[in-house]
Amino acid sequence: MNYCGIKKNDIANGTGVRVTLFVSGCTHRCHGCFQPQTWDFSYGDEFTTEVEAEIMTALEPSYIHGLTLLGGEPFEPENQRVLVDFLTRVRERFPQKSIWCYTGYLFDKELMRPSRARCEVTDRMLSMIDVLVDGEFVLSKKNISLQFRGSENQRIIDVKKSVSAGKIVLWS
Repeated sequence: MNYCGIKKNDIANGTGVRVTLFVSGCTHRCHGCFQPQTWDFSYGDEFTTEVEAEIMTALEPSYIHGLTLLGGEPFEPENQRVLVDFLTRVRERFPQKSIWCYTGYLFDKELMRPSRARCEVTDRMLSMIDVLVDGEFVLSKKNISLQFRGSENQRIIDVKKSVSAGKIVLWS
């Protein structure tokens, strides 16, 4: 898996101060995407053990609330297969920190049911995510006043409550 950026003090992509990893590769190709260069799976640099260690170190300070995954598309199967083990290590080392993830895939229709996004690690990956911002960016529904999302069709989902309830529970 390649990645195209890390923000170590991000306040725009989830609650509090966060460490954000931007992965490469996305098949959605949303019109108006703010970083279309990330559609290419080979864009950026290889996600190595050294990069993982850098992120782990960045997560250490008590003022860091957690990790956010963006893209590109974290839920492309080839990205999930790398991210799931990384998230497992993050959860083990920082159980008190939250994990947010942005995806163009719909939680209830594509991540929880058979789709091109689902693979052998999808359920395990979802089990480690606290908050999921789902839905493709839609330029005609762009709204810069929305908190933590770019277009009005996107939802901010409490993953654990949604799985437990068997229906979408929005984060609040």
